[in-house]
Amino acid sequence: MLEVDGSIKEGGGQILRVATSLSCIFQKPIQITKIRAGRSKPGLRPQHLTGLELVANLCHGQLQNAHIGSTDVNFTPGHLKQGTFVADTGTAGSVCLLIQVALPCLLFADGPCKLLLKGGTNAEFAPPIDYFDMVFQPMVAKMGIHYSCDIKRRFVIIGYFPKGGGEVQIMTTPIKELQPITLLDRGEVINITGHAFVAGVLPIRVANIMADIATRVLKTQYKNIPVNIKAYQEPRNKAFGNGSGIVLVAETSTGCCIGNSSLGKRELRAEDVGQKAAEQLLDDLKHGGCVDEHLQDQLIILMALAAGKSSVRTGPITLHTETAIHVTQLLLGNQVKFQVHKDGDTNVIECEGVGFTAT
Repeated sequence: MLEVDGSIKEGGGQILRVATSLSCIFQKPIQITKIRAGRSKPGLRPQHLTGLELVANLCHGQLQNAHIGSTDVNFTPGHLKQGTFVADTGTAGSVCLLIQVALPCLLFADGPCKLLLKGGTNAEFAPPIDYFDMVFQPMVAKMGIHYSCDIKRRFVIIGYFPKGGGEVQIMTTPIKELQPITLLDRGEVINITGHAFVAGVLPIRVANIMADIATRVLKTQYKNIPVNIKAYQEPRNKAFGNGSGIVLVAETSTGCCIGNSSLGKRELRAEDVGQKAAEQLLDDLKHGGCVDEHLQDQLIILMALAAGKSSVRTGPITLHTETAIHVTQLLLGNQVKFQVHKDGDTNVIECEGVGFTAT
């Protein structure tokens, strides 16, 4: 059984997600130790436990010592099967992080799968569900990954921190193998879109303020390209709790989608939320990378699984990306090789993938 140190690098849920996904796909039993050892509340939190249990259900695997607060967990995977699976964090824990751990596995199931995920769709310290629709989905489609997650349909309920209560349905179909991805030329920004939203008792003017401020900030750097940020209010029957936020996406001439977002808080003015999202997007665009800081680490496991060499130009390498590379190489050993080299203001991540195919 391979031991994975849960305290290294990022030292949090990223280690659990990458290790568990690869364990499931390659049917390698693992023991994860020192889970979140450096955090104020060490061990598994509800959202981490839900992710582990979800992957175990996907492959009929076995978990040992998996409970809230546990710092050492054993996972013995079984075989991936098609089916319908439900996961509920019971809190505002991010459903998007559940997608991160489950999607790579479902690509290699023996048939179509349906996921019903419950929790927070717009939560702190995780990409919002809108990001998976507007950025993640079109970018991973370049690798042959296709799934459905329409957040505007009746089965999607937008849930906000601290109550959660959101629901997302994901439909997947298996693929034979992942295609490698080459993202080296970002091209020029040709369009910036997005939406500012409010839910519950918050008035629409809050969304309008966020959209107006974000547009103003973006126009300081991109005067001659379209910036279209819509403001809207979630219908009462589509939202659980009160919340607000803004999601922005820049599209480029070479087909890259670069996104950022900001979630409203009681102590933040709407103006500050809009400005923060816009400034973060400008920072991601400044360095010339083809992916934003959020997509960067999510591509690592997919690059490792792909059949052939992938090359991705990024901005500064994040700690999450370093962690994903470390855990992937630990699980796969000499089967996979990553190289990261500096190229001007950018970095290029290269990976010779294993060309995994389901048996």
